[in-house]
Amino acid sequence: MDEKRIVIALAGNPNSGKTTIFNNLTGARQHVGNYPGVTVEKKEGWLKHRGFEIEVIDLPGTYGLSAYSPDED
Repeated sequence: MDEKRIVIALAGNPNSGKTTIFNNLTGARQHVGNYPGVTVEKKEGWLKHRGFEIEVIDLPGTYGLSAYSPDED
């Protein structure tokens, strides 16, 4: 039986627990801190659950995805 694949990206504000969730899901031991800016590049991990191969992507924190001024485009 072929496994189905799911990709989950953890996105949100800085210092909101994304890496803690990533570590718990994947069994990884990425560094966490009680301050923003610990994760500075994306990390990828995998797990298998009930016939699904799940890729989890831990993204650095951001306060928004939209540009606020023309120089941010």
